[in-house]
Amino acid sequence: MAHLSDIEIANQVEMKPITEVAKTLNLTEDDLTLYGKYKAKLDVNELVKMKDEEDGKLILVTAITPTPAGEGKTTVSVGLADGLSRIGKKSMIALREPSLGPVFGVKGGAAGGGHAQVVPMEDINLHFTGDFHAIGAANNLVAALLDNHIHHGNALQIDSRKITWKRVVDMNDRQLRHIVNGLQGRVNGVPREDGYDITVASEIMAVLCLANDIVDLKEKLKKMIVAYSFTGEPVTAGDLKAEGALTALLKDAIHPNIVQTLEHTPAIIHGGPFANIAHGCNSVIATKMSMKYADYTITEAGFGADLGAEKFIDIKCRLSGVRPDAVVLVATVRALKMHGGVPKTELGEENVEAVKAGIVNLEKHLDNIQNVYGLPVVVAINKFPLDTDAEIKAVEDAVSAQGVDIVLADVWAKGGEGAEELAEKVVELADKPNNFSFVYDEEDSIETKLNKIVQKVYGGKGVELTKVARRELQELEKLGFGNYPICMAKTQYSFSDDATLVGAPKDFTVTIRNLKVSAGAGFIVALTGAVMTMPGLPKSPASERIDVDAEGNISGLF
Repeated sequence: MAHLSDIEIANQVEMKPITEVAKTLNLTEDDLTLYGKYKAKLDVNELVKMKDEEDGKLILVTAITPTPAGEGKTTVSVGLADGLSRIGKKSMIALREPSLGPVFGVKGGAAGGGHAQVVPMEDINLHFTGDFHAIGAANNLVAALLDNHIHHGNALQIDSRKITWKRVVDMNDRQLRHIVNGLQGRVNGVPREDGYDITVASEIMAVLCLANDIVDLKEKLKKMIVAYSFTGEPVTAGDLKAEGALTALLKDAIHPNIVQTLEHTPAIIHGGPFANIAHGCNSVIATKMSMKYADYTITEAGFGADLGAEKFIDIKCRLSGVRPDAVVLVATVRALKMHGGVPKTELGEENVEAVKAGIVNLEKHLDNIQNVYGLPVVVAINKFPLDTDAEIKAVEDAVSAQGVDIVLADVWAKGGEGAEELAEKVVELADKPNNFSFVYDEEDSIETKLNKIVQKVYGGKGVELTKVARRELQELEKLGFGNYPICMAKTQYSFSDDATLVGAPKDFTVTIRNLKVSAGAGFIVALTGAVMTMPGLPKSPASERIDVDAEGNISGLF
């Protein structure tokens, strides 16, 4: 039998009208703003009306340290939501929106895979409801206003060498990383060095995803620092009188989008902040709405539990008040073999010893979730076709020895049916009391926060700040940002800041190269290495395999 692509599997399933899917949440057509037959926006103002209604359970899906082999958090998240529906629970999934950059590049989309997908997957992976275009337009309005202000006399005394705001485009385009603009004479602006980020790296994306409502959104936009003056004072979007126009551009984007899984479980997909220099979670509004509509909300955090889950807890939970009731830790035999020293080219061969060697990575994440974050956890093995019984048993034995439940999630091949056992376990765990805890206290100094993350979560000795970072730290504390949470920007491939240190390294030091404030979003970004905020395309980008037939049907989209 020929192997079907994700889009071919998706096209075999008949979607229900989104109005019909919404009925399962007691929503009528009047509660929706329809974008065609299969996608719609929910009204953010409903949150105010539902404020006294009880919240459902929140389940966080995270993973072991990721590898180029792929772990499949989204696929497991979608399968789990369908599994909960199959066992009679009112469930919903809350995910991030995909960026066009990875879609046309190498990574692919973010709509799940196989028989555990959200649909219409081609819409979700392309323009969807236009949220990212609105964010890009808002970001670039700030850039235009900033340069226009300098051109017309620079009353704010902005130092063009200290402009921190970049333009964005939602595409992988390395050519735009570093540019010079404002050339060809005075009428065309003031010449300066500049550059582009990908749209998901815009602070406006992070702001949208952490805002509680449109008033809060405007206030956060106003606080964004875009540059510094000649005297070192921050210049904000508010100083440019930009917040009203920015909010106008985002007035539709703030409303969460509702779609469905292949098994017609409702899904909210909203926002997509960069998982390195931002917090990598879907919007607070979407999560809160889902918790009002459903008894069980499944959400995920970017990368592994050392990065994504830590930011989910220390940034999203701290700033929003939401709390997870249980955690699903996704692991794959393939990834564990890589952490055990097997190269990607040899993952198809059985290697039980390598699996056992890589288990230390999984064990460190389990320890963090239980003893640092204080949450109940179940391990889900995301099954791949070449996994052998002996390899799976090695993982099961090791996890069971830790006193933690482990379930095989065969969701890629079986959809919700492959997650029924996992769903039963999640229901059981979510009813248990937990000892939810932040990694650090808000009152801790910036350096103490950094050290606590490295020591408690990563297993390292602590941080070392460069002279530049030390100077930036002092400046941030002087400006009053010392109480802000930390957003660590480091490699996702290791607990350390060295991508080659797989497994569970110890006794390492993390070097903090720079400290930057995202004053609108409300966190400090700690850069531990060269973070790519504008990716490039590979030699053979995915776009080469995408096509459309005479009827408008898309092929080659995964």
